[in-house]
Amino acid sequence: MVKTEDMSTMADSWREVFERSRLVPPPRQAVRLAVDSHFTQSHGFQLCLSRLTVAQPPQEISEGGQDLTYQLQVTLFDRSHQHFFGKTWKSQPQRMKTNKIFFDQVLYFHTSLRLPSTVVVLELVSLLPRPDGSQQALGRGFTVLELFINRPEAQPADGDRRLNLHHGSPRNLLHPLLKDAVDYSSLLKAIEGARLDCAIKKHPALVSMMHLLPENVLVSGDENIPGLAASPTGDALLRPQLLKMLPFNLNRLTISLQPSLEKFESRLLQLINADCHNTKQPGPDETLRTVAIQERRLHVGVHNGWCFLEKPQVVVLELLSSGARSRADSTSKQSTLIKDSSSTLSQTLGLRSSLELRLANHHALAIVFQLEYVFSAPIGPETMLSTTSTSRAAFLQCLRWGVWCPFQQPADRNGEELQLVLQGGAKPNPHGVMVYSTEMSAKTQSPVPLSAAGTAQEISEARDTIKFRLSSGLEKKELSPKVSLRSKQEDVPRQRRSPTSPSKGRKYIPPASPPESPQGPGLSLSQLAATSHYPTVSHSSKALPWQQSFPSLLHPSPLASSHQLSHVAQAGLVVSNIAHMEVALQPRGDVSPSAQDEGDQLEELPFTPVHAPIIPVGMNEPSSCTVSSRSSLAHLYSAGFPDIVDHSGQVAEVLDPTEPVPFDPQREDTDLLQGNLLVFQFLAFTRIPTAGVGADWPDNIYFTFQFYRFPPVTSQQLKLVTSGKVQQRAGNPLPCVLASINKDGTVNSGSPGLQLQFRVDEGFLRPGEKRWFLRYLALHTMHIDIWDSNSLLLIGSTAIELKYLLRQGKPAVQALHEVEVLTTDYVGEDPLLASANLGRQSAIRPMTVHTITKGRLHIRTGNIGCPVDASKRGPADIMPTTSHIITPREVTGGFRGGSLSSRNILQLNARNAAQARRLKMDGDLVPLYKRGIRADIIMPGEHDSGTRKLNCMAAVHQWEGKKDAQAAKVMDQEKEAPLARELHQIKPSEDHSKAEGITNMLSQAITTHHLLYASLGSAEYMEFVLKNPFNVPQTVTIHSDDPELSVLTNAEEWGYFKALTRTPTPLEENMFHLEEDAPGPRVYLRPKESIHIPLKYQSFLCDHTMALQGPSFLPTGKGSGMARKNLSNIVAAKTIKVTFKAEDGKPMAIFQVNVEPTPHVVYQTFRLYHPELCFLKKAIRLPPWHDPTEPDGRTHISVRCSDPNIICQTRMLVPGEPQDVYLKVPGSPSPNIKMFFVMVFTDKWMAAPSQIWQIYVHFLERVDVSCVTGQRNCQSLVLRGRQAVRKVKCFSSHPQEIEVDPDSVFLLPPAAVQELQVKVQPWQAGSRFFYVNAVDVEQRRILTAWLLCLNVHRPVLSKAFEVCVPVGGGRGSSRKITYTNPYTRSRTFLLRSDHPDLLQFKEDKFQLSGGESYTIGLRFAPSQSPGSVEILVYVNNQEEKTEETFCVKVNYS
Repeated sequence: MVKTEDMSTMADSWREVFERSRLVPPPRQAVRLAVDSHFTQSHGFQLCLSRLTVAQPPQEISEGGQDLTYQLQVTLFDRSHQHFFGKTWKSQPQRMKTNKIFFDQVLYFHTSLRLPSTVVVLELVSLLPRPDGSQQALGRGFTVLELFINRPEAQPADGDRRLNLHHGSPRNLLHPLLKDAVDYSSLLKAIEGARLDCAIKKHPALVSMMHLLPENVLVSGDENIPGLAASPTGDALLRPQLLKMLPFNLNRLTISLQPSLEKFESRLLQLINADCHNTKQPGPDETLRTVAIQERRLHVGVHNGWCFLEKPQVVVLELLSSGARSRADSTSKQSTLIKDSSSTLSQTLGLRSSLELRLANHHALAIVFQLEYVFSAPIGPETMLSTTSTSRAAFLQCLRWGVWCPFQQPADRNGEELQLVLQGGAKPNPHGVMVYSTEMSAKTQSPVPLSAAGTAQEISEARDTIKFRLSSGLEKKELSPKVSLRSKQEDVPRQRRSPTSPSKGRKYIPPASPPESPQGPGLSLSQLAATSHYPTVSHSSKALPWQQSFPSLLHPSPLASSHQLSHVAQAGLVVSNIAHMEVALQPRGDVSPSAQDEGDQLEELPFTPVHAPIIPVGMNEPSSCTVSSRSSLAHLYSAGFPDIVDHSGQVAEVLDPTEPVPFDPQREDTDLLQGNLLVFQFLAFTRIPTAGVGADWPDNIYFTFQFYRFPPVTSQQLKLVTSGKVQQRAGNPLPCVLASINKDGTVNSGSPGLQLQFRVDEGFLRPGEKRWFLRYLALHTMHIDIWDSNSLLLIGSTAIELKYLLRQGKPAVQALHEVEVLTTDYVGEDPLLASANLGRQSAIRPMTVHTITKGRLHIRTGNIGCPVDASKRGPADIMPTTSHIITPREVTGGFRGGSLSSRNILQLNARNAAQARRLKMDGDLVPLYKRGIRADIIMPGEHDSGTRKLNCMAAVHQWEGKKDAQAAKVMDQEKEAPLARELHQIKPSEDHSKAEGITNMLSQAITTHHLLYASLGSAEYMEFVLKNPFNVPQTVTIHSDDPELSVLTNAEEWGYFKALTRTPTPLEENMFHLEEDAPGPRVYLRPKESIHIPLKYQSFLCDHTMALQGPSFLPTGKGSGMARKNLSNIVAAKTIKVTFKAEDGKPMAIFQVNVEPTPHVVYQTFRLYHPELCFLKKAIRLPPWHDPTEPDGRTHISVRCSDPNIICQTRMLVPGEPQDVYLKVPGSPSPNIKMFFVMVFTDKWMAAPSQIWQIYVHFLERVDVSCVTGQRNCQSLVLRGRQAVRKVKCFSSHPQEIEVDPDSVFLLPPAAVQELQVKVQPWQAGSRFFYVNAVDVEQRRILTAWLLCLNVHRPVLSKAFEVCVPVGGGRGSSRKITYTNPYTRSRTFLLRSDHPDLLQFKEDKFQLSGGESYTIGLRFAPSQSPGSVEILVYVNNQEEKTEETFCVKVNYS
């Protein structure tokens, strides 16, 4: 039966959204230009509107207009075509406060018109209420925000923007003088002092919900978008979550037209034919040409008031008899439907098959029906047709439409037949088309007024209606074939669906991707022409209004794919589709039985490890700086800190750290003071009461940080000095002034605070580095760790923005920062409660990461400009002119002959000077042997005198007589014999030395040297010009003796580095030949040919040596000098040779690279604590980054680690989701600290790291303790002595919950064993982590560190009480509890509470005899806000063991 319940407001929710979502389309020329520019993918954007500042308030406010409010209206505008489009967004009315209007609203939109002409126009409107209740709107000015900027001198499109307001109305932009204007600022008059602060950035998270919202629509996060799940934060578009789409079947669909289908169509054809004859002159053969009905179609889609969720499905309706529902004659489709008076059975339009729709349970989601007819119109002789055209053409016309919301009211409509009224006439409809309506049809219908669209109720017979049944697709599928060829794989969530290849022999149906690909069958007009054998009409100026340009038969429409007409036989296709869906669950036929017996390969589910991510300080919030109170500022300025003055002695200009800083690179380039003296003054530290520590903690502190590429700085000990004259307030503690501590432990009586200076001038910066240094100051924050000097425990971390160090042409600037010192605490649930709630997953206890504020650091930063001597000025501010192309030096002369001395070789290369001297020494030995003198008996400097004596003796013997002459001759012969033998032995060595010298000299002649400055992770690109000197072709093998210097064999990577370095050399595809066993790539050279070999040097390894933990004893102000003298070279210096060998294996050229290391910039510092000798698994949250060159919004983020033993990786997630870097670090013994660097790359080829993180992992001895809240538990620790006697004292991170015995300084002899007693008394249930350090008090070094892993349970409650305490007034409440000693002997009891700030006892200790009662006096502190809290009262004995536990619920009302 037909559903007859009252549903008069069925589509009210949808209509409300639809009426509000109407928009103006963009200009067609802009759309075509975007398509021609390949901007077809829509991108999401986020526009943050913060505040508007004016120089002076309007006159209405000054005259007392308290009801005046302001509104911001935002619209998209195309300045090339001077066309407003989209939909104007209006903010909530806001009042002006102190010349500022705070909007604090976020807008979202997505567009594919990423053209420079697309801008956002923002208008400020004042609203003044009128007596009749309406509001008078008056424009106060407007501004223009550029979205897509292609001018190099303009500001980047993404990021914070400050816009100046202009006089007048946005209608000024329609003036002809402003058409195609590049910059409006020169043509529009600005309002002095009026500016709007906003921020524009990409928002890839909108990709998942773009099918719910049309393009070019500005919406806020609280906008009603059906299909989008509500967010608890109120901003549903920040991280959109979609409602689950469920399948539904639409069947038994019939349409009834009044008064009957025959009369309706007859009247329709008469009107159309009459209109055709009225629009053109009939010829002699025009009387026989009439318009005929070709097909009757129905569009069915799901609409959310904004747009269609998917492209509507199109089905062809058939003529059905209301009696027999038999198929009508096919010839009736092309007939003129002349009325047959003998027909007794009325006909209706029906669909024999069923439709599959996907709906979400939302009251504003609607099913939209549109009845459309396809007519074949006659073509007149004036129409321009091709020779293949026939005499008829097809055109479309919408006749009726209707809307129905299935979830407007909770009802079960499965299987029930529903009726819906169809509308016609000039009314807004979701398809945006003109709908047929005639007076005749209105007169023939019932005089009862039409109900609203979407009304499904009991309808009279005089109304055009549609009947259908809607059933859930999760139930049993019907036997009739579905028109929609949707795969069942889409029922699986998209996150868990993996692509599978289609089975062999089955037709693959590609998955739908809304809104481009329709879910159901899509009819193309080429199919209509093919079915009716009618041609396509080309555009003509005399064409009828309803004639359209259709695709030709020779060029099928893109919609004509696997989705075919419903009346075409598709049984085989449906069956194959179902088989394809089931093939993933069945074993394939080509798999062997043995493989099936082994089991299927398990598929990995999309699982993210539950590692609590570390969020870098200062990442999410633009600034963590707070505004100091006046009392704190007065206290600081009265302490006598040194002033920051410029080079002329004037006090530096003070900048407000809460205001944005404009950055103009041209001002920095034209600054006369090119030197910079950067000053960091650590002034004071404000203690904040923290659980587990005393009110006077910390007492002594020190800092560690790293600025730019200076070495890490560890400050000296600083004492927190409090003044006894100043009155401290509990709610607003005053800062403690920092004072340096001398080596003897006394406080330095000089200037308070700690000042560190860093000089950055032309002598420090390398060529071209100044721009990078300014970019570092403008964009980055400096991470600072604050430590307790006594316990050497980390207090917390903070970060300060360095952009306030930019002078912008000023002599000196300074800024006072008050930043919060934060730390993270991991607290888990109570194990007993967690096991009860989680069931089988009780082993996995959830951890909650809490951010705790440990204090506030007061630091003053300054930058003092320094003059630079022009004669000594270096090229730091000029980009290096060193080309990336290395050309070998041509040798014009050859070897002139002579000995292989160092003189000849030194002319080739100075590096081989030592080798050349060695060759000279070897050559000088030869004359000694020739002169008959043994080289092993000649002392240095005596060989000349010995020769002279022998010659004199020989002359004397010849003069004295023949005998003596003969004796001398015999003596000479006896000496020459062994000398000849030795000379014969040394001759091969002499020849080898000559060959080595010649080879070395020839190698140096073909060697090209290049000096390379490299830093960690940065790739250095160069091209070596290789020339074939021979007259025959050569295949050259390239071999590098270090893998860090490699050849770029990928053409895409080569092109990327060429574009990055602007190297104007040709690029050649497939230039290198790669083999597995070859020493390197090979390249073919023609005779006398020169080619460019691309080379890249990149190192990810470095030295990880680090200083010992603890404060330093640097004198105040010496940090800059120490930093200048101890520049750390972390990457090792090396010499790398690249040899180019010919086919015969001989070198053709040698390229020698001398790597000179330079320090790198550390962006973030992380310190992690972990148990010793076990793997650390941690995740670090990456800041949001979107690559503007990627059309899909995805980012190519890759990471590398400086330690090859550490696993570092990241995973590609969906756009909009946060991305984490996962670390797996092997453990070390306690108290070792492992330091390494993590490089984050945001480009595909990892040219340069966008961020470098320095990570410290502290390994501690793990001690597991299981205890109960409020009760003391003792644990023994063992401390072992080292090689020398040490003075040791133990410290804990929570002194009020952990006590260490002994608590004073004790001697630890060498190789001794000292037992420590740790007394744990926690006050909070769950999993807790505490730290204990054993510190050498003389050397300030950690000997051993322990990590206490507490598993704290709640106690068993004895009694429960409830008390009400009034709110406000400054008065608390007093109550009493009676306690009786259950023992027969006298006992002493102690009273404890887990909230000592809310509850105090009259007496903390009392003694009772056996059976005696005692009244416990309770004093509850007052509260200023209503609420409730549970306070536990512990009655402990003298050993701090809990006797009784009371629970007091305090209600503040």
